[in-house]
Amino acid sequence: MNSIHPLVSIIMGSDSDLPVMQAAADILKQFNIPFELTIVSAHRTPMRMVEYAGKAKERGLKVIIAGAGAAAHLPGMVASISTLPVIGVPIKSSNSIDGWDSILSILQMPNGIPVATVALNAAKNAGILAAEILGTYDENISIDLQNYKQQMQNEVLHKADKLKGDWPNEFDI
Repeated sequence: MNSIHPLVSIIMGSDSDLPVMQAAADILKQFNIPFELTIVSAHRTPMRMVEYAGKAKERGLKVIIAGAGAAAHLPGMVASISTLPVIGVPIKSSNSIDGWDSILSILQMPNGIPVATVALNAAKNAGILAAEILGTYDENISIDLQNYKQQMQNEVLHKADKLKGDWPNEFDI
């Protein structure tokens, strides 16, 4: 996707997951983190998944974000093959039971095969977590994250100030 060698992989089980997973791509773009994005289905293309996960580290990837709905085996299966950190994004799919099937499939990994799991459809948080992982050794990414969090804080404080004149406020710091 980017001309620079990708550091993060965003994979999903189906193109129907793209509207959710796009948020991870957007936040990585915002932090200028090179990434790749593709479809790797644990159930429909298991050999592709094994090859993809097995070669991810040697291709220079540092983090894998894997989104999946329903049975949601993709993040866990990729984590069982690769030694890279895997961030699972549970996706509420059309055949999902309120998303709980996806959440529990990704969250309830056996000891020894960890998958960091974000909230349902929270691909943006997966992108931020990937940036935080990369920021442990890349000072530029770390600074961008600090600025991002400062901007969020400033936005909340601005909104609080706007409310201050309109409503009684006993809590003033």
